[in-house]
Amino acid sequence: MQTSKFTLSKNSSISDALKKIDQNSSGFILIESGSKIIGVVTDGDIRRQLLEGAMLEDKIEQCINMNFAYALEGDTRESIIKKLDGEFDFLPLLDKKFKLLSILSKKNLPIDAEKSTYARARAPVRISFGGGGSDVTNYFLRNAGAVINATVSFYSHAVLSKRVDQKVIVRSADLNEEVSAANIMEFLETNTSLNLIQSLVKIIDPQFGFELDIFSDYPNNSGLGGSAAISAAVLGCFNEFKDDKWDSYELSEIAFQAERLDLEIAGGWQDQYACTFGGINFIEFKNDGNIISPLRLTEKTILELEANLVLCDTGIKHDSGAIHQDQKSSLNQNADIEKLVELNVQNTYDIKNMLLKGRLNGFGELLGNAWSYKQQFSSKISSPEIDELYSAALNHGASGGKLLGAGGGGFFLFYATGVNKSKLVKFLEKKLLRIYPIKFDSLGMQSWKVRTETVVAKK
Repeated sequence: MQTSKFTLSKNSSISDALKKIDQNSSGFILIESGSKIIGVVTDGDIRRQLLEGAMLEDKIEQCINMNFAYALEGDTRESIIKKLDGEFDFLPLLDKKFKLLSILSKKNLPIDAEKSTYARARAPVRISFGGGGSDVTNYFLRNAGAVINATVSFYSHAVLSKRVDQKVIVRSADLNEEVSAANIMEFLETNTSLNLIQSLVKIIDPQFGFELDIFSDYPNNSGLGGSAAISAAVLGCFNEFKDDKWDSYELSEIAFQAERLDLEIAGGWQDQYACTFGGINFIEFKNDGNIISPLRLTEKTILELEANLVLCDTGIKHDSGAIHQDQKSSLNQNADIEKLVELNVQNTYDIKNMLLKGRLNGFGELLGNAWSYKQQFSSKISSPEIDELYSAALNHGASGGKLLGAGGGGFFLFYATGVNKSKLVKFLEKKLLRIYPIKFDSLGMQSWKVRTETVVAKK
């Protein structure tokens, strides 16, 4: 819009104003001092002054209405529409220094210009009830595997914004590390502990520079599937900028590809599915396809599980990749291990049936069975310290439990009811172990876009 058609210096004449009003065919002119709009003059204002004796050669300033209506850059569309729908046929749109940006009217109210956006995503971590070890590829290629897991309300978060240049900046609060690179290629070649992010970026192959922030609200090396949660959150952010978006299965598979194939970190499939899909799921692993089946539990069953489960940080660090690699070797070399995994799968079906029926009396025992089987998969899964903790927990109210994740350390999940739970918690707290409350997450990875600004468009 040519704003000059609507502006006139305060030192101009009434005659000049009439010419401008005739030129813009809008019935008004805006008066400015320097570049600042100070008032408005309508053809009616001029007629009244002429009738009172003003001359065409007189300065226009005597006709100015300085108490005029206007819209400021940043005003909401709602407020502008209300003014136009009410008393005013037009509104000058001014910046904060009262410089004219545009003329808004009932017939000329542009939609907001497309604004820059950034993407947010969060993905929950999971706790597992049974079936661990059967989600490893070299097992379910020969035998069907099955696990039951549930996502809980501890999350990995990611924030992604596009840059106008090719620069890449990645910040991880969890690792207290920031990497800045001139472009994606330089980022991929950088020696950093952010290798999981590098792997994801290599697979995604974004065609733009970006800034990515990552942070989590749970401790590292927890056994809760944290790396899968981080992958899901990062993929969710990039997915927001795609037209052909990945579905939940594809997101899970890409996350698996990055960690298991590209980085060659040994492990199973369940974490990626759990963190992406969310909820309490029965997941079957077969050579011809993996199927995620959400369990439709009653509200009372869910509440009872939340009330009786105790999540405890052992404070013991572990290397899940090394443990999975040792388990893989054991599966390939020892038929007895394969039989134990089969028993663990059957135990998982028992857990599923118990949950669906809402009969939790034996849940703790089945949880303990899952741990008993898993302990035997590899010598690295447990330790004397872990065994001692579990034995003591059983003596202080727990009816069963299992170490989460690959094993070796991280979080322990116990089941205890009523006064037994209080007894167990007191014992764990006395040992200075941190207890985390359990609240199930039913949504899985969630991603969304956020506008960086909300101003009215300029024309």
